[in-house]
Amino acid sequence: MTSMPFRRTLLKLALALSFLPVGGFASAVASEAKPKVVRIGSTAPGHLKFILYRNRKLLENEFAKDGIKIELITFDGGSAATVALGSGAIDFTYIGNNPSLRLAATGADVKLIGLSSWNRSNETQIVVKPDSPIQTIEELKGKKVAYLSGTVRHSTFAKALKAAGLSLKDVESLNLGIESSGPALVRGDVDAVVESTGPVQTLVEKGAARVIFDAGVSGNPDWAVPHLISVNGDFARKYPDIVTRLLSVDIAAARWADANPQETIAIFVKETGSSDKAVRATYPNGKFFQDPEITADAVRALQGEEAFMADAGLLKGKVDYTTWIDRSFYDAALKQVAASN
Repeated sequence: MTSMPFRRTLLKLALALSFLPVGGFASAVASEAKPKVVRIGSTAPGHLKFILYRNRKLLENEFAKDGIKIELITFDGGSAATVALGSGAIDFTYIGNNPSLRLAATGADVKLIGLSSWNRSNETQIVVKPDSPIQTIEELKGKKVAYLSGTVRHSTFAKALKAAGLSLKDVESLNLGIESSGPALVRGDVDAVVESTGPVQTLVEKGAARVIFDAGVSGNPDWAVPHLISVNGDFARKYPDIVTRLLSVDIAAARWADANPQETIAIFVKETGSSDKAVRATYPNGKFFQDPEITADAVRALQGEEAFMADAGLLKGKVDYTTWIDRSFYDAALKQVAASN
């Protein structure tokens, strides 16, 4: 026989559920109390919109009225950021395509919701010491080359070597970020460094490096693949409104950058410690390519990059684009931005 207290408990639960809006219990869970903190990660010093968030306090201003704290966290590489995203230690990432694709290929509960950027001019460069006898990629055979493993630079370097008739097996690779690889090049501990345009130009301006290969000039245009914005799947299901609002701020930040190129460059210089010349080399003609829309061309570029990574042994598994990509948040954010204007 069922006890009276237990029946009272069931009655209370039934009454509580009867007041839920149409859509039932699942809808109530999806719109549960707002998070106390939103954690967003990027590779140090951060992608451009991430830097604009930090400098102009765009997200803090958006969510202050809700009492939601914003934490902007930088990682030494995209791999560390993806581990944090997949585990739920952080909620969003603004990182490169290579680590994002590797995470998606594992079947992790993450969603691709937008583009961090897509500059069609590849930003990867290879530098040596100014007095080095090395003049071409072919001459890197058997040499010590530093780059951060699992990054876009890693992938682009592999493509450049392949185009020159070589492979990563033909060089001695050292897994180093620019904070370590730059000094290592100056000391002569490595023969070459593979890095993005901004850090490379800073070394060149200091007289510490000489460019032997610029993927933006000599590389294949198809090598340029979008950088991505991802969200932890559990977070997206719990707080869909928060995801939409973040993308609304993202869209507004992208448009602000294009409308204010000089101020945007000044902010980037201040926040990264890069020189004005180096930043302008990264974003020539004041174009920043920050629109987050996931276009069909962007998806094809990601699929091409995935195929290359798999062939090069840089990725295990296979990406399910139908479950990985979720454009609904961008579509809702676009309407939100239009309404606010």
